Amino acid sequence: MLGGGVVSGSVVLLGGDPGIGKSTLLLAALDRLSSEGAVLYASGEESLSQTKMRADRLGIASPRLHLFAETDAERILTAAENLKPAALAIDSIQTMYLSELGSAPGNIGQVREVAGRLMAFAKRTGVPTFIVGHVTKDGSIAGPRVLEHMVDTVLYFEGDRGNPFRILRAHKNRFGSTNEIGVFEMKESGLAEVADPSALFLSERPMGQAGSVVTSTVNGTRPLLVEVQALVAPTGYGTARRTTMGVDTNRVALLAAVLERKANVELVGCDIFVNVAGGMELTEPASDLAVCAALVSSLQNRPINPLTLVLGEVGLAGEVRAVGQPEPRLAEASKMGFTEVILPRGSARRIDDRKPTVVGVETLGEALEAMSLLP
Repeated sequence: MLGGGVVSGSVVLLGGDPGIGKSTLLLAALDRLSSEGAVLYASGEESLSQTKMRADRLGIASPRLHLFAETDAERILTAAENLKPAALAIDSIQTMYLSELGSAPGNIGQVREVAGRLMAFAKRTGVPTFIVGHVTKDGSIAGPRVLEHMVDTVLYFEGDRGNPFRILRAHKNRFGSTNEIGVFEMKESGLAEVADPSALFLSERPMGQAGSVVTSTVNGTRPLLVEVQALVAPTGYGTARRTTMGVDTNRVALLAAVLERKANVELVGCDIFVNVAGGMELTEPASDLAVCAALVSSLQNRPINPLTLVLGEVGLAGEVRAVGQPEPRLAEASKMGFTEVILPRGSARRIDDRKPTVVGVETLGEALEAMSLLP
């Protein structure tokens, strides 16, 4: 997530909803970093005994992981100067204060000034510093927006607290890609890395159901297979609804218009609901064809072969455009047991290994015909 390693003197901001697992993730990471030397974990939210209980539950007992229950930022920096740690962690920035400011912890001025002191310390000493920050209701880091501009990396830890799976995303990274994601599962013993996210996202896929299509998205260097679900139903009101989760609503409206004009698919007067299973977000246009296929499949109540992967960008003229990095996408599909890939002809020409079977298409109509979705 950080670009291949922890950069000396970097400042990493880790955000997420309260209780999502930020402290658990950070404590586990610091345990591993302690192999490089002493690390200092300053907690303003938990006592030493509470942090120790969590460390015991996670199986963490490194003698070089130093705990400090403190909210005075000056005392924490003094301790860091004396210890000279390999890494410093602050949990959380909203609980820290500087006595000379005279305002309460969490105040915008306190958050900005404490972050500035930590930034200066990290750059001067070369100690990588991790800062935990809570998020507001709209999902942004609580406190001044300048906080995200000051740090080198901004990571968001996301997930539903009722679901054991968590996704770590990079929204800013001066030292690496922002397209990588980390997938974790929350267990009794703490967070465990999910080594095969594609299997996770497809584990509960309804086989043989209309409106379900699998596509591939590339996050940094990792291809992931995800399920796109669509439900098309006659509208009960005057204006048809367009509701989406995990894919841009405007993009779905555009694709519905292309289906209407270029493939003669009657969607007028129908409510459209599109969901990307597993909480994933599809931002690249390579998923366009899968969204179109899911919509038509649901409208006609015709299931698509569950072992077919669908890829392609759809243009306004109804053409299917080439996608980037087709080779790793197909390799992941082959590993997951898919036997057929509907792919733009421009991308299919560049592929030597034809496992799984590649069906090249140039237009939206050809793609729907290849999936047996035309009337």
